[in-house]
Amino acid sequence: MLSIAGSDSGGGAGIQADLKAFARCGVHGMTAITAITAQSTVGVSAVESVSPATIVAQVRAVAEDIGVDAVKIGMLGTAETVDAVVEALGLLGEAPVVVDPVMVAESGAVLLDEEAREALVERLLPLAAVVTPNIAEARALSGAGERDSREDLAREVLALGPRAVVVTGGHSEQVVDVFYDGRESAAISGRRHPDGASHGSGCTHSSALAAFLARGETPLEAARKAHQVASSAVAAGLREIGAGAGPVDVFGLTAQEAAMRRPQSPE
Repeated sequence: MLSIAGSDSGGGAGIQADLKAFARCGVHGMTAITAITAQSTVGVSAVESVSPATIVAQVRAVAEDIGVDAVKIGMLGTAETVDAVVEALGLLGEAPVVVDPVMVAESGAVLLDEEAREALVERLLPLAAVVTPNIAEARALSGAGERDSREDLAREVLALGPRAVVVTGGHSEQVVDVFYDGRESAAISGRRHPDGASHGSGCTHSSALAAFLARGETPLEAARKAHQVASSAVAAGLREIGAGAGPVDVFGLTAQEAAMRRPQSPE
């Protein structure tokens, strides 16, 4: 599994979240870093893009030696980066591509400029097996209005060229993802976890979806399983880490620690 995405120095989102999600889903994770962020739970204080040539070189290195069964694409930032990623995908044959259109960080920092958004829509989305925008991202990509339903948004994003769309609902009042591929539409419902932590939930969802595609699941079944992984990670989220938005936890670390501390019953 290959993640083409930005690095989050706080470990909550970006390639750090992607690698954890890959491991949770039982696949080997590799990375091509597109940008380095100085980031914590409170916010993003600096972003530095990796050169297009280095992005392509990272992908070529792992493709030629190890091979890639599926790709997750996250933070891109600039049009030049989008172009580099499109070039790099040409090295990967038929590996399915999942695009998470990272536009704004949890803290509100803008991570995709307008020129890059246009490049993503025109050159990258048509290459995607699945695109996973949240509601706000789906509106920004499609130009849809505030009154459009999630089903409408999924149809409008699908018209941009991907083979399937999952409009995620984790930031809305109802936690419902909407899947649409032009033939089949499905609502994937889940519970809200107000006591959890959600930083990195979108990265986790898209990475898990890509991992399940690599394992041979259909896009719809991969979307259902990815929803479960992301929901559980939010429920177990580490709210006590940092002063801001705590990261999701795909491994249930707090529960494992509590279990280790419990007295063991005598045999």
